[in-house]
Amino acid sequence: MSKYASWTHGKLPLTELAELKRRGQKLAMVTAYDFPSGRIADEAGVELVLVGDSAAMVVLGNESTVPVTMEELLMLTRAVTRGATRPLVVADMPFGSFQVSDEVAVANAVRFVKEAGADAVKLEGAGPTLSRVQAIVGAGVPVMGHVGLTPQSATMLGGFKAQGRTAEKAERLYEDALALEAAGCFAVVLEAVPAAVAGRVTGALSVPTIGIGAGVGCDGQVLVLPDLLGLNDGFAPKFLKRYGTLADDVRGAVRRFADEVRAGEYPGAEHGF
Repeated sequence: MSKYASWTHGKLPLTELAELKRRGQKLAMVTAYDFPSGRIADEAGVELVLVGDSAAMVVLGNESTVPVTMEELLMLTRAVTRGATRPLVVADMPFGSFQVSDEVAVANAVRFVKEAGADAVKLEGAGPTLSRVQAIVGAGVPVMGHVGLTPQSATMLGGFKAQGRTAEKAERLYEDALALEAAGCFAVVLEAVPAAVAGRVTGALSVPTIGIGAGVGCDGQVLVLPDLLGLNDGFAPKFLKRYGTLADDVRGAVRRFADEVRAGEYPGAEHGF
């Protein structure tokens, strides 16, 4: 277990997050999609694991997050929760799973908890999303909010671009974040937001902010595990820092395996029964 982990045993209590913010302790969140990744995140001592709808792109090869389905994310969440037993596991609610009505949103949020073992769900946006947050929290499911660049609605935002870059848009983002906290969110993701705006939002909220491309002033940071490991080496946004170059290692290992198979060097006698 990492020496930087903020709790000593068992599942991290959801109520502890606001206390960690008050004490100034930064939070680490990674986005993971399978059992091995969940187990690695658990052993590394991160506080939160997100099963992101970004799986649509990172795992399933789509051009956006929109195509991923409830059933696909339920399956991935089940896999992650089998490995990540100590961090809080947050499941992304995919496009179409909460926009229709409060009732549909609650039913789908409950499925993530009951069928997949998630501790919480994440919803993008504010505005109409606020009633969804209230309904889901009212049903007993914790909710993480998400403002700034919201990939499910990226087309309406003009693409995958930084948000809140004018005074008017920054003020709207600030008000949206406050509204999400008032609706019951236990944390708010700030994605692709100018650092000064993210810092102001973070200072105004009593719940933690989790930044991605939002500067050091947020209460925590999140990166997609394959991105930070360098497995997805064709993806290089400005905010990403790679902590490994595993794509090179994996390619090299597969090439060596293929070469040995073709040369008759593998399997050797020691690999037989």
